[in-house]
Amino acid sequence: MKTLTLVSTIVLVAISGCATQKDWSAAGGSKSDGTVRLSYQMGLFESPKVSEQQAISLATKRCSVWGYSSAEAFGAEVKSCNNQASNGCNSWLITKEYQCID
Repeated sequence: MKTLTLVSTIVLVAISGCATQKDWSAAGGSKSDGTVRLSYQMGLFESPKVSEQQAISLATKRCSVWGYSSAEAFGAEVKSCNNQASNGCNSWLITKEYQCID
């Protein structure tokens, strides 16, 4: 019985740890500052694959509404816990800021 439980746990962790495609979504920004914030959520055992091209495209679309021609990454990704459990964090919000440019 212990062997079955151990094998089941290993299989569950292996499946959960697989790479998953994540898409950026708009999370805020400032027209007056010409910045756009994008984010995605990541679970405990996820190994996310994100597309910087998809992020630039989304940020550029948001910036174009404000009269800018494109966008570029502005700083590093910020990882913050958004679901604290008794044994630690089991979900994070990853956020990145983009600067609108002419």
